[in-house]
Amino acid sequence: MFSYIKGTLEEYWEDTIVVESGGIGWNIHVPLSVLDRLPHVGEQIKVYTSFQVKEDSMTLYGFFGRQDLKMFNQLLGVTGIGPKAALGILSSLSPDDLRMAIIAEDSKAIAKAPGIGPKTAKRVILDLKDKVSMDDVLPLQFAGGQVEAAVTAAASGVDGAGKEAIEALVALGYSPTEATKAVRQVTITEDMNSEAVLKASLKFLAF
Repeated sequence: MFSYIKGTLEEYWEDTIVVESGGIGWNIHVPLSVLDRLPHVGEQIKVYTSFQVKEDSMTLYGFFGRQDLKMFNQLLGVTGIGPKAALGILSSLSPDDLRMAIIAEDSKAIAKAPGIGPKTAKRVILDLKDKVSMDDVLPLQFAGGQVEAAVTAAASGVDGAGKEAIEALVALGYSPTEATKAVRQVTITEDMNSEAVLKASLKFLAF
């Protein structure tokens, strides 16, 4: 029903922001990742929204990007995941980190979200593993090229899928050295893509 709402940020608290648009103050529930990036009160804001209707309520959920909104909607398609649980997952993991966790089949990372147990985390992976890929993850952003240089140096002699797997592990929070050490322990065959190498590498890393 609503693609996005653009207006003035009036106030915010906990998991909710109020955006005034067209003379109406819209209550929009957001993950922590949105709260951390809010402009100052009184400034303009554009929020991509999902409108959820239940028998006793109508609620707007908002995100700063269409890809983030897409991830939210994909979570709603998982058995046992409602809007509140989906928002909780996206407050614990950024959409890109969640995609990486799904690709890597890292259920422990997903289970850290409030109200999400091991079985539900595994269900998220099972239901979404064929719906996300490395191509969905935004390109890594390296401050001043320092991290990129560190990855390049550590990954010397590792090309193709192996190098991409190292970059993905660094995006997950591992150091270039840890990531490279894990990837080097994998026997990479010609038919393995970066996702396969990433999954195999994670077996050599302690979560």
